[in-house]
Amino acid sequence: MQSLSLEFLRVTESAAIASLPWVGRGDKISADDAATTAMRNALNTIPMRGRIVIGEGEIDKAPMLYIGERLGKGGVVEVDIAVDPIEGTTPTVNAQENAITVIAAAPKGKLLHAPDMYMEKLAVGPKAKGKIDIEASLIENMKAVAEANGKNLSELNVVVQNRPRHAKYIDEIRKSGAKVQVFNDGDVIYAAATCMEHIDIDMFLGIGGAPEGVLSSVAIKALGGEMQAKLKPQDDLESNRCKDMGIDNPEGVLKLDQLVESDECIFIATGLTDSFLLNGIKCSGSSYTTHSILIDGKDKQLRYIESEHKFETAVQSV
Repeated sequence: MQSLSLEFLRVTESAAIASLPWVGRGDKISADDAATTAMRNALNTIPMRGRIVIGEGEIDKAPMLYIGERLGKGGVVEVDIAVDPIEGTTPTVNAQENAITVIAAAPKGKLLHAPDMYMEKLAVGPKAKGKIDIEASLIENMKAVAEANGKNLSELNVVVQNRPRHAKYIDEIRKSGAKVQVFNDGDVIYAAATCMEHIDIDMFLGIGGAPEGVLSSVAIKALGGEMQAKLKPQDDLESNRCKDMGIDNPEGVLKLDQLVESDECIFIATGLTDSFLLNGIKCSGSSYTTHSILIDGKDKQLRYIESEHKFETAVQSV
């Protein structure tokens, strides 16, 4: 897997560059299509036998790398892939912060194979590993995480996406005396940031997309944190799709080792627009500059990577 790290970096960089012309243009479908096409083309140049186990597009009918799609130009390495060609299409087309292109990979059979549906998620960093329980009350989890992180409850920082379904969480956290950081888009990097001590996020929780949950789980696993999740089927059709994919109890608790079973995993994200974690693409003279993170589960390292792409070369690669 480690030998493919720079190949996967090229995938997210290509998708970000291809999406750049659509920043601020209000057209989600075209932006997604540009990123998806670039990502697919780049994946098909990699010497691997890849399979998409978590893809995007089924919920919002956007262009997609679909679940079960086979990619790569062949070889002995078999890889499960989770993708989000653009995590944050709304901020992309509105020229706002927190848009990234992202991919995660692990050996065959080691990533959760699940439909594109909703998922409840709870994530913490390494100090609070083993201290959370998604079936416990919110206040119980908050107290446990605060103690593990050496903080008073009033010092705890919890991030929650700004959605009506999360209003009860936000209200309960504030009533407890803890702090809430509310964000609009980009839950993958906020969940992963629980494992980055310099950012000072103690806990992530909320209900969002399963693809984003699996992507986040790879970064969290690689950095030594913990995540628990529960799929949220909306009807019998979604429950049956889970069962068809091998999830016997669609509404059961998913521990981190069920989301990603191997430490030999890779998470890569490239900034499309600026965020608290990554710079967006910058254009200067005849080149683009991209800013990415590469997290390797085998060596437990997070690397920031800045790359320069000449216009002509970048256009040819997408």
